[in-house]
Amino acid sequence: MLALAGVLPDFRLQAPDGDSATRTALTAAWGAGAFGLLSALVWPLVVRALLLVPALLLGLLVFFLNGSLLLLALGLIPDGRGDVGPETAVVVAAVMSAVASATSTALAAGDESAYPRRLSRVAGRRRRRNGLDGGEDGPPGTVFVQLDGVGHQVLVEALAAGLLPHIAERLGPGGTHRLTHWRTDWSSQTGASQLAILHGSNHDVPAFRWYEKDSGRTIVSNRPASAAELQRRAVKRTGDGGLLTLDGASRGNLFSGGADQLALVLSMAARRGRSNRSRAGYFAYFRDPANAVRTAVSFAVEVAREVAESTRARLRDEHPRVGRGGLYPLIRAFATVVERDVVVAAVMADILSGRSAVYADFVAYDEVAHHSGPRSRDALRVLARLDWCVGAIARATTYAPRSYHLVLLSDHGQSEGETFEGAYGLTLRDLVRAGCGLPVPRRAERTRSGAEARYAARHAVRAALHRPVHEGTLEEGAVTGSGPVVLASGNLGLVSFPDVPGRMTREQIDRRHPALLRTLAHHPGIGFLLVAGERRGSVVLGRHGTEVPVAELVDGEGPLRGFPPGAADAIRRTDSFPHVADIMVNSMFDPDTGRVHAFEEQIGSHGGIGGEQSHAFLMSPLELSAPQDVAPAGQDGEVGADGARLVGAEQVHRVLRRWLRECAGPQVPLPPGVVPAQVTGPAGAEGRAAAGPVAAAELAGPAAAGEPSGDAVDDVRSA
Repeated sequence: MLALAGVLPDFRLQAPDGDSATRTALTAAWGAGAFGLLSALVWPLVVRALLLVPALLLGLLVFFLNGSLLLLALGLIPDGRGDVGPETAVVVAAVMSAVASATSTALAAGDESAYPRRLSRVAGRRRRRNGLDGGEDGPPGTVFVQLDGVGHQVLVEALAAGLLPHIAERLGPGGTHRLTHWRTDWSSQTGASQLAILHGSNHDVPAFRWYEKDSGRTIVSNRPASAAELQRRAVKRTGDGGLLTLDGASRGNLFSGGADQLALVLSMAARRGRSNRSRAGYFAYFRDPANAVRTAVSFAVEVAREVAESTRARLRDEHPRVGRGGLYPLIRAFATVVERDVVVAAVMADILSGRSAVYADFVAYDEVAHHSGPRSRDALRVLARLDWCVGAIARATTYAPRSYHLVLLSDHGQSEGETFEGAYGLTLRDLVRAGCGLPVPRRAERTRSGAEARYAARHAVRAALHRPVHEGTLEEGAVTGSGPVVLASGNLGLVSFPDVPGRMTREQIDRRHPALLRTLAHHPGIGFLLVAGERRGSVVLGRHGTEVPVAELVDGEGPLRGFPPGAADAIRRTDSFPHVADIMVNSMFDPDTGRVHAFEEQIGSHGGIGGEQSHAFLMSPLELSAPQDVAPAGQDGEVGADGARLVGAEQVHRVLRRWLRECAGPQVPLPPGVVPAQVTGPAGAEGRAAAGPVAAAELAGPAAAGEPSGDAVDDVRSA
């Protein structure tokens, strides 16, 4: 305060006619003490009163509220010696909070026992509050940490390069964990994988986004209403609330998993209940003004870093490359800073409260890898920072009122490659419309693919109508029906005709748009198509007229030549879904380079088949049974041809549920108010009530620090 009063013209800590140095110091001490007291007592109440304020707006209000507290604190100084302008008060309060946060972090860094003592004090207070004797109570708990989008191979390379020290120490010689490779479903994306992992079923989830003819709506997995509907369907199908039904917490996920404690859970974003409001995690974290200031500063730094990285990519003319302007720098900063900090704080609070099961998702790497590439310097730096988060969570388990198993996993990987539009000059929608003979943008018409599609459509339609073929513009009246709905999920495309009830067959499509399927199947950027058939059932179409019934598909042969093992079974399963699209389109895949073509603006993509996107990891303690002990039906536990020990996210759910049973017995949903004896205390109703913002506010700090070296990043990129 003294330093700021000396440099800011409208900040005064003296009487108008001046004061002695001692008097000024006492005035500063009075003001600082009053500000600290108000921050500790009034700030949490103010934040709690703002529960209806949109969470993103809270980050801006933090500074103004903090400045208001400083104005109030200075008003309490006797004789009117404290005075500051409103605008300056915001700056002074922010700087003071930042200095307090930096000082506590520096002191903890200088004394390795300081941070553990802090955790121990919080844990002790919670145990005393719950009437426990301070010792461990109950069976072990489990913390599941999902590193979104981190493929198995990327993890292995990062470990070999020394980029992930906290994870590596658990896998090295004498380590406590094992690393298992598992293969995703055809829809290799978070919506399908996490829904199955948390709720046991991803039936009828053909992609990240798809059109449903019976309801006339488009389902998008990361929209709150869609996520809530998907969760409802999964619960109805399985008859079970989810993996976290018994004393669980869900943090940063698309779905709740049946947990009663939520933070940043999309399927519950519209909830207004006091105890399970998804936004509660924000307020638990931001109730500490030091947290708010630290996160805001990190947010600004991350925005600047993204602008610098994208500018460097343009100047170096790096390829493949996608646009990274608009709101993306803010979206990236939210995923890599705000979401990370809030989730880390919430998970640590859950651990010190003794919850039975916690599932947290960190989306930072996945978000950055989409735009920078899965092995880019940018993405690997973010992955290294997540390693520090894992280390902080692991340290918190040491001071919890019960022992914990730490399980790390991913929901999918990412495959790299130039976008479909970047490679061929038109989008999948443009190609579909051209194949249907519908109008397309001029830029698409001028491309070779667009011109060939229009030419094929013109000749096919005239031949079908028994008209002579003339050069010129296609008569739009020759094409009946409305335009198709074309959606993209990474390198998986979905084409639906909304005016035709039910799933269209190949014969129906050929009658209506004679050139469409041929145009798509023969395009060099497309690997294969899945369509229904009237005579032979569903078929998979490939280049050069290749056509194989789904029931006869064989991995690596016919239209699946070059695609990885497991593709045939994944296609057969998706073909059985009620809401599969009229035409399912998978992009090409180069087995030599691992390249795919995303149908959206992503150079690191996932959602279909091909490359590392289908290969995720599961890292589990040796104390728990081996994951492959529960094998897919008919495989008897053997390792698949691609090295996968587990196939499908539903299989992963069964493994995780088995581990929870091993720790604490069967996970049986209980009626409200019923608490079994074995979970009374930190894992029962009392522990559930104790969880809240206090631990989140007190624990945030050195959880997400550290920066990987440039050499380590270069090593991984070379690998």
